[in-house]
Amino acid sequence: MSDDANKKLMADFGRAWVKGDVDGILACVTEDFEWRQATGSDNPAGRIVSGKAALRKALAERDASFADLTYSENSVEIFGDRIVQTFRISGKTQDGRPADWRGCDLYLVRNGKLAYKDSYWKQITR
Repeated sequence: MSDDANKKLMADFGRAWVKGDVDGILACVTEDFEWRQATGSDNPAGRIVSGKAALRKALAERDASFADLTYSENSVEIFGDRIVQTFRISGKTQDGRPADWRGCDLYLVRNGKLAYKDSYWKQITR
């Protein structure tokens, strides 16, 4: 895929992600999409979400955990079929605790869609 096509793919995916548009997100990923989350028990990759049905469920869990999230400081760099995105997320958890994270996602594009998203977040403890 061209860099322009990958920029459009990431713009569509990002817009759907921020809006919580699950169908829009699913339209941007492969059937066997894999999301390697920043936390979880699937060592060493964190929680691994595989396939569209599992992604839909994981997104519902995410939406149930957080409230009033704002995405900012977004940057996307495209290297052929590999994409690096950095971002900041702030807001609150559903129980009212403040949330403020910086993160980075690594993506692979296959046949015009995202094949995986490997997520890394700064884990700040107080």
